[in-house]
Amino acid sequence: MGISSFYKMRKPRQFEHKPIYWDPHAEEREARFRRIRREMGEEKEMTLEEYKEEIRGSFIDGTKHLKKSVDKGDTARSRKYKNMRLLLVLVILVVLFWFMFWG
Repeated sequence: MGISSFYKMRKPRQFEHKPIYWDPHAEEREARFRRIRREMGEEKEMTLEEYKEEIRGSFIDGTKHLKKSVDKGDTARSRKYKNMRLLLVLVILVVLFWFMFWG
């Protein structure tokens, strides 16, 4: 059984996305509208730096738990200190437990 499966390697499944609804005319129309707005000067093209500034922080705004920690003023540095303090307390408890029951 193992030998026959060695020679007949299965191919990985291919990704096949079948959209539920896609309107190519609406997509073309939106692309035309965007191009016309840029030509008229109503909409400017964004540079890479402007795009980076626009999306900065959008991930945090999209998640509840990260937004709560930012609102509380929690930073990566404070989380690091909290984790180190928790680890220290756990080590102290393990040492106390060791001395109480086996020491």
